Amino acid sequence: MQLLWLLLLSIASPAFSSLVNDTYLWGTYRPNLYFGIRPRIPQSLLTGLMWFGTQDYVSISQTRHACDQGDQLQSYTWTNYDPREGGVQVIKDAKNNVQLTTEFLKVAGGDHGGNWAARIKGEPLNPSQPLRISTIFYLGLEGLGGIDMETDEEENGLEGDIKFTGSSPELDDFSIRIVDGPTNVAVTGGPHYEVFKDRVGKTHFIGQPVPAGNIWQAKESILQSLMKRAQEVIAPYRDPAGGIPDPSYVLQLPDEIYSGSNLYAVQKSFDGEFQFDVFFESASSKQTLSSSTIDEGIAALTNSFDRRFKKVFPTPSDFASSTKKDALEAFSQAITSNLIGGVGYFYGNSIINEKFSYEWDEEDEAEDGSASEAKGPRLTEPKKLLTATPSRSFFPRGFYWDEGFHLLHIGAWDTDFSLEILKDWIDLIDENGWVAREQILGEEARSKVPAEFMTQVPSYANPPTLTVAVTAYINRIKSVSLGPSDADLGMNFGMDSSQIPFAQMKSEPGSLSLDPEAATAFLKGIYKPLKRHYDWFRRTQRGQIKQYARKARSRTEAYRWRGRSDKHVLTSGMDDYPRGPPHAGELHLDLISWMALFSRTMREISEFVGEHDDAISYGEIEKAILDNIEDLHWNEEQQMYCDANVDDDDESYHVCHRGYLSLFPFMLSLLPPDSPHLGPILDMVRDPEHLWSDYGLRSLSASHPEYGTGENYWKGPVWIQMNYLVLGALHNKYAVEEGPYKLRAQEIYRELRKNIIENVFKEYERTGYVWEQYDPNTGHGQRSHPFTGWTSLVTLILTEKY
Repeated sequence: MQLLWLLLLSIASPAFSSLVNDTYLWGTYRPNLYFGIRPRIPQSLLTGLMWFGTQDYVSISQTRHACDQGDQLQSYTWTNYDPREGGVQVIKDAKNNVQLTTEFLKVAGGDHGGNWAARIKGEPLNPSQPLRISTIFYLGLEGLGGIDMETDEEENGLEGDIKFTGSSPELDDFSIRIVDGPTNVAVTGGPHYEVFKDRVGKTHFIGQPVPAGNIWQAKESILQSLMKRAQEVIAPYRDPAGGIPDPSYVLQLPDEIYSGSNLYAVQKSFDGEFQFDVFFESASSKQTLSSSTIDEGIAALTNSFDRRFKKVFPTPSDFASSTKKDALEAFSQAITSNLIGGVGYFYGNSIINEKFSYEWDEEDEAEDGSASEAKGPRLTEPKKLLTATPSRSFFPRGFYWDEGFHLLHIGAWDTDFSLEILKDWIDLIDENGWVAREQILGEEARSKVPAEFMTQVPSYANPPTLTVAVTAYINRIKSVSLGPSDADLGMNFGMDSSQIPFAQMKSEPGSLSLDPEAATAFLKGIYKPLKRHYDWFRRTQRGQIKQYARKARSRTEAYRWRGRSDKHVLTSGMDDYPRGPPHAGELHLDLISWMALFSRTMREISEFVGEHDDAISYGEIEKAILDNIEDLHWNEEQQMYCDANVDDDDESYHVCHRGYLSLFPFMLSLLPPDSPHLGPILDMVRDPEHLWSDYGLRSLSASHPEYGTGENYWKGPVWIQMNYLVLGALHNKYAVEEGPYKLRAQEIYRELRKNIIENVFKEYERTGYVWEQYDPNTGHGQRSHPFTGWTSLVTLILTEKY
């Protein structure tokens, strides 16, 4: 098997479009839905779950389907999730008084990606109140192939199991069965029961033909059919004196199958606790799944997940004695599971515009003839992407700089799965070396994006975090034989991966990608596109030095984010963080720092794959960049690193705003531990008048005139990924390597780590969610939720995997 994997890697196309690993073919890869299963195949089988309360006629207007903060659910969280096996999710919907549990189990077998089973069960959230609910489970097939309901139609609904059969080129023949639980009860006491009793307690259905690419709009199509029937049924009862029928009798699918149907929905209504199972069986597996498959499989999955989690992410001694140790472990498991359970598979085209530019970027266009024939926005060819998502409710798509952080965490749990994701991102690097910072692939993805953010511009960048995930992978390869130690890292911004001896490598059981030969083959396969990507950054984001008589040891290494507006630098990731006025001559501290890290990681990758000449070149560029960070960005008077800009007399000056920006050379471990600049930086970090708060480091100094003003997105709130970078720099470098600030770094590390863990955990217990950011004055979570993208890094902070 290992030789086969290596062979497949060796014959992969230049875009590195290798075989989809069957282990990860199926998943809950529709993270924008509360529950939706699909394979990693374009235009294939899509499933989804919907539900609404039947206690009244209003709740159907608030049918749950796509994750939405407006639904005001108390929480929805995967309590455990393993991409190889499946997981368990708990959804608390107080408005409908239901606690839903969705269980997903993958069952290997056959030649077409295996089988899976799902269980949907519910119980009253408040046992003293009634639970009356209707669920709709749908399945739709896009592309080649077909699907049919094998169970005979009945005009008043169906009793017993319901079976569908289908076929597609990739999945071959398959069947889907929907099986009721043993104790389900229907509403029988409502008004006009005698009129509707022939339909009560049965499963109702519809089959519809849906145009290609529109299955994602299943909710609208299905509910339209339901409401059409409901209007006809309720028409005779418009006289209030006679009373209207119970909603569960009226709000039913019409039990019709139309010719050419490729979307099917089945509806079940319940009074009280309920359960039903869904089984997908590939014909080539020759297996028949049953309820006992789920009973035994989920119990085994939960136990094995718990055991392995405690081994991979053990609670350290400083928290192990806590009275809330068990709750803290459950929290850590949940945020890790939500990150992995939030991975989605996307396929479709995106919108790009080669010609758009701000006036301060127009000089770049004039120098670049490649875009001269472009004529405004256009659709690209369809692309595929397996990616984690920052927030299932608000950002259910791929974001470039988020993904590097996501992969650090995912890779620490399942290296193979993280590489499946990484491969898809590498495949997005175009012939010029560009990757869009937001991956908005297809109409479903675009439906969640404001119009002004849909179009991507091929001269715009984003912090290059993907290579950090690559070097974290190299560190894991080199440390698998060393046992639990500081060498066994999910990520490392400080330690050079060459510090871990290659001779000590060995493969980890169950992970082919940690075998040195397989790893080398993989890394050689992605090296060229990564190099093309690096060259694109250096070519398109370069800043100006000699034009403004700036003094620097290198005449080339300076950088400026393209695509900024007057008030925002979205491409930097720190959207509204204060900057100087837009100017073609400005230089950005964060970008030159990212480029130093990019050069360092490319050096480490090139060394690993044997590209020694390239490694020397990357090392020389890294040194030149580090020199220029000092020459171009250190302000001696302010004792801080700053952006640079140009005044009306074409004189260069510093733009200094104390906050995350000021920390970049320290945060990315670019400074030596004996740097004279480290002391003032640590003073700024620990000063409550500037960045320090009881809940983590503020994004902008509390003494800054813009603190907490305007959009207040990056003007004070605490961001977990930035605190993670600071903690990683302290833990891996400044608190361990000899230098004049070692003891101070240790003290700050201990306090900051404790503050971050305790506040994010406290807010999770209080609200049921982890959040996009945290208020620096109260610690309260704010903005998007659940935000189990980089906020889930708290698990790595807790277990000290930096």
